[in-house]
Amino acid sequence: MTRVLVVEDDPQIVRALVINLKARKYEVDAAPDGATALRLAAARHPDVVLLDLGLPDMDGVEVIKGLRGWTRVPVLVLSARHTSDEKVEALDAGADDYVTKPFGMDELLARLRAAVRRAEPVGPESGGGGEDVSLVETAEFTVDLAAKKVQRAGRDVRLTPTEWHLLEVLVRNTGRLVSQKQLLQEVWGPSYGTETNYLRVYMAQLRRKLEADPSHPRHFVTEPGMGYRFEH
Repeated sequence: MTRVLVVEDDPQIVRALVINLKARKYEVDAAPDGATALRLAAARHPDVVLLDLGLPDMDGVEVIKGLRGWTRVPVLVLSARHTSDEKVEALDAGADDYVTKPFGMDELLARLRAAVRRAEPVGPESGGGGEDVSLVETAEFTVDLAAKKVQRAGRDVRLTPTEWHLLEVLVRNTGRLVSQKQLLQEVWGPSYGTETNYLRVYMAQLRRKLEADPSHPRHFVTEPGMGYRFEH
């Protein structure tokens, strides 16, 4: 069973989420604040986290950073904050998706399923439709698609599930332009074809983690207005 950690201080929202998730056979833990959330995450190892940003003891972005120190668990942010800057801040901290309150339960559950799916282990045959490679080596880093691992200077690089999924699609299409729309739809889902700010945030993250000079990328190349290309 998929275990969900709900981090939310509004009892009515918690109750609605718990009822809907349990009805769909999810196991659910709930935390009313950030400190409890981090403690429960460490003890229970959820498969996905639903996180409100406006918590009583700390900002939800701090919870994301705390989680990202040790886990790649998918984090789906729930928030009444509407501005693009706040969404980008949450994504930049390591969130995988963002749902603005008030939200429809069906949409939330669909995004939850997509986040869990992105985090599932993949075999070398899946994703992207590019050439069948499982180990890709560059001068700076090595991507092992079968093991779902990235190493740089002999050390594992921690990627979030979304960062990994984006990297995987690009690597499987090495040398080919992958359009913004294709990347958005493959990584986030069919309804995300125009959310180009997501791509900018995540490409910047990948470059920061993997490029020798992120401001002059050799491997994650932008084709302005069209998309991105991975080069060895």
